[in-house]
Amino acid sequence: MSSVAPRPEPDTEIPRGGLTIGEAAAACGLSVDTLRYYEREGLTASPADRAPSGQRRYFARDLGWLAGIIMLRGTGMPIRDIREFTELCRREGNEAERLAVLEQHREHVLEQLAETRSHLAAIERKINFYRKGIRPS
Repeated sequence: MSSVAPRPEPDTEIPRGGLTIGEAAAACGLSVDTLRYYEREGLTASPADRAPSGQRRYFARDLGWLAGIIMLRGTGMPIRDIREFTELCRREGNEAERLAVLEQHREHVLEQLAETRSHLAAIERKINFYRKGIRPS
């Protein structure tokens, strides 16, 4: 299982000039490569701002959006569905479509949760079986 990536805090202190890609990735619990991959795949709400030197700069809105991507990935949403949701969010007036994407994903998550609970119950039965079979020495 993967570890839980920290969500950036909304009150994270961000310098006036923004965070570098390394700082933004670290704040979100991502690698720089993963953040670049998300950008290439069109998963960020908008392209990162650029410093006069050309370096990417990230601000609170970017970290908030990345936190949402991390959450959706953590629930198993495929990249293609996150891309679809992101594209919808870039345009106004399609809230019903956005809602439909999230509701469909919720159903998938609920199915996974039910399956995981069933697996956990089976593990608990096995544990109880072995606990009963082990005699204290």
